[in-house]
Amino acid sequence: MERHYGWVIVAVGALMGCIGMGSMFSLAVFLDPIAVETGWSRTGISAAMTVAFLAMGLGAFFWGWVSDRHGPRIVGLAGGVLLGTGLVLASQATSLLTFQLVYGVFLGASVGAFFAPMMATASAWFDRQRALAVSLVSAGLGMAPVTVAPFAQWLLSGHDWRTAQLVIGLVAWAIVLPAALLLRRPPVMALAIGELAAPAGEGFTARQALGSRQFLVLAATFFACCLAHAGPIFHVVSYATVCGLSAMAAVSVYSLQGLAGLGGRLLLGVLADRHGAKPVLIGGLLLQALAIGAFLPARSLGEFYAVAAVFGLAYGGVMPLYAVLARDYFGPRIMGTVFGAATMVSCLGMATGPAVGGWIFDRFGSYAGMHVSSLAIGLGAVAIALTFPPLPRLLPERLKQA
Repeated sequence: MERHYGWVIVAVGALMGCIGMGSMFSLAVFLDPIAVETGWSRTGISAAMTVAFLAMGLGAFFWGWVSDRHGPRIVGLAGGVLLGTGLVLASQATSLLTFQLVYGVFLGASVGAFFAPMMATASAWFDRQRALAVSLVSAGLGMAPVTVAPFAQWLLSGHDWRTAQLVIGLVAWAIVLPAALLLRRPPVMALAIGELAAPAGEGFTARQALGSRQFLVLAATFFACCLAHAGPIFHVVSYATVCGLSAMAAVSVYSLQGLAGLGGRLLLGVLADRHGAKPVLIGGLLLQALAIGAFLPARSLGEFYAVAAVFGLAYGGVMPLYAVLARDYFGPRIMGTVFGAATMVSCLGMATGPAVGGWIFDRFGSYAGMHVSSLAIGLGAVAIALTFPPLPRLLPERLKQA
């Protein structure tokens, strides 16, 4: 029964990730309505996402450490409180600076509690099908664009942006807080049995792990990957609108991108369980870079759908693989701290992308520069990933169980 409860943990982690990340990324839907009503610049509004990702990174490291020591339940509850509070306060902001700080700090810190700690917790519940379990938690992030974003757009069709954000905040409280009560630490068996062949970093302290080559390559790849896709993800609604699509059609592109990301998480998770996380990650990163470049010639709705489907599959599929690699290299004992630290580094990339994309559009009136630079950075992520050190070899008994 304890083993089966791991799938409950997966479901709760996916739900919390969906609501949290969906609420934060709903700023892409609110971008134009906020700019029109307030007169704030796209760069200024986009900077709220920069603050959010910085806060998410710091939060992921801190909450991962808390989860390692005190369990995931307190982390989930704290994240739920912060999420609803941030949305409610942001809906009442009367200045751009207030909006940037409230939206960015509160939502970023809350999503930091949902992303790295929940994926680390799920990985510790499973010895087999670990990549699939982590991918299913990450799949909640893929559901965000097809749940929260359309809900936000529906609210905006009948209300102003302030009312819409207030409602999302209240709904977040009502869903996330009860769900967090279902979280549990993994059973001791899951921590003890799982390493028939202990990772080379299993005996590391957290400090030693964070200075190891394994971690440095992991964090650098994660950073470049997120820097490459952050701008194209956040600005896809505005880009599609600039290219002549209606507001609802543009949101549907964003939603399809997220739905494809859900499929990508499942597909690449299954492939990683069968063929290893490293080669699957490298292939996914290459596909992501090529898809970013394919946005440049897209103009019709059909073309946007095709590119968004491939892009979503790629960026969605690679995201949970970093957690799998962290577990493979360092084991479950310090998983929350190590993956939280890697997430913190990656969030620097996520923080930079939206702000730079907004600046490029405000300066040049086009998103072409954003897509070209993101393509180059995406190819750089592939190059870094090729330098991953070898994973620990598994004992024959473990191979027979796989």
